[in-house]
Amino acid sequence: MADTKREIERKYELPAPSDADERPGLPDLTGVKGVASVRAQGVVELDAVYYDTADLRLTADHVTLRRRTGGGDEGWHLKFPVSTGIRDEIRAPLADTLPDELAALVRSRVRGAGLIPVVRLTTSRDVLQLLDAKGTALAEASVDAVRARRLTGDAGGEDAGTASWTEVEVELGDDADPAILDAVEKKLRKAGLRPASAPSKLGRALAETAPHEPGGAATKAPKGRPVSAGDHILAYLRDQADAIVAQDAAVRRDLPDSVHQLRVATRRMRSAFRTYRKILDRSVTDPVAEELKWVAAELGVDRDHEVLDERLSSRIDALPVTLLLGPVRGRLRTWDAAQRAGSRSRTIAVLDSERYLTLLDTLDGLLTAPPLRPDAARPAAKALPTAILKNYERLAGRVGDALALAPGEERDLAMHNARKAAKRARYAAEAAGPALGKAAKRFAKRMKALQTALGDHQDSVVARQTLRDLAIQAHTAGESAFTWGLLHGQEEAQGERRERELPELWAKASDPRLRADLSG
Repeated sequence: MADTKREIERKYELPAPSDADERPGLPDLTGVKGVASVRAQGVVELDAVYYDTADLRLTADHVTLRRRTGGGDEGWHLKFPVSTGIRDEIRAPLADTLPDELAALVRSRVRGAGLIPVVRLTTSRDVLQLLDAKGTALAEASVDAVRARRLTGDAGGEDAGTASWTEVEVELGDDADPAILDAVEKKLRKAGLRPASAPSKLGRALAETAPHEPGGAATKAPKGRPVSAGDHILAYLRDQADAIVAQDAAVRRDLPDSVHQLRVATRRMRSAFRTYRKILDRSVTDPVAEELKWVAAELGVDRDHEVLDERLSSRIDALPVTLLLGPVRGRLRTWDAAQRAGSRSRTIAVLDSERYLTLLDTLDGLLTAPPLRPDAARPAAKALPTAILKNYERLAGRVGDALALAPGEERDLAMHNARKAAKRARYAAEAAGPALGKAAKRFAKRMKALQTALGDHQDSVVARQTLRDLAIQAHTAGESAFTWGLLHGQEEAQGERRERELPELWAKASDPRLRADLSG
């Protein structure tokens, strides 16, 4: 069984010793603010083999996978970046082959390429624990003497370049205040140490054992600055494709909001395909959009239920206990469990399916050789506003339809359709944001406000349907349906409020100055 640890650390380069026989070391850290004592832990010998695809896909995304022996945490380690100096390390017990649960977490990146050993690092780690006055570990500082060997890809492969260096690593203790890292860094800088230039040992090993690869192989190939309309839309699409791959692992780890973020990335891509049809050939992108729609729909069942459950739970929590008649919370839990049954396994099955992995390969191919149309070569400031304003015209028609209808099911449906159009207009402006600047951002902000209000109205419609079902179930079971009826009334009132707000929101969203600014 794998477990996860949040790793917060900083790496430093030691200054060259003044004497050839002098062993690099740390300054005395007992003077660091908050550190009462320093305890030597001795030297630990570590031996790690790092795995990646032949074209280093994991490294390009700053993901590391290794099998390490020695030390107190030997086993398989998979690390995902969180932010600078912070990574989530997922650990699995030592085994000869990669555990299935870790293999699944890199599947969206690896796919059919296969993993091979790329670097072996042997490290002599001299460890010190930094303790407070109560003896609690604040951080661990170590001097690492590293020997790197590039591997050919065969298990225990032959040398393909070697390197060695010494560095300092300072890792925050569990539940310790991150401020201790700043205090330690201040002391280290005074002693002549500087932050390491390489983000990781693997990154440095790859760079130094393959000097013919400028800058090392640990980063993706740099992309040129977007200039044309096509450049900007392709950059946006690449961001969404990267988000899908990254959120895949997050969904498998069951991280908060990960399913939502993966679906948002698929929707943004589909919206860009439709909006910028004069930039990208729809005969190529339409089939891809259909596959993206399939993924979003498959993952949407669990996400839509999660949103609804949170909405109903918050409504119940806000009621005085005197208005909770009958086993209200218990019935909601029963409904929730019944709806979620099998949804998690279904989500993972989609991500493991050949159809989904084929889609990821198709996206890579499309972005490598994009089906550009003549408008792709036009200046972004000329081509992009036209596409955004066409989305606006569609939205205007749908809002007009909704405002013309009397309250009821037809108006509910019209408002839902207007919401989808508002979302598409917002995404179109966000895609053009880097090219059009503040004008696109202001437009997108107004569209988002409209979308949010219309979305809340639709959520209210769905909630009312579910509350009616729960009331029927309660009544059939001989329970009071009073609370469900009360909640239904609250949702009905919320929907009516959103309907009354629509004219004013639309007046702001349809301000002619927003559209004029887009066009320059």
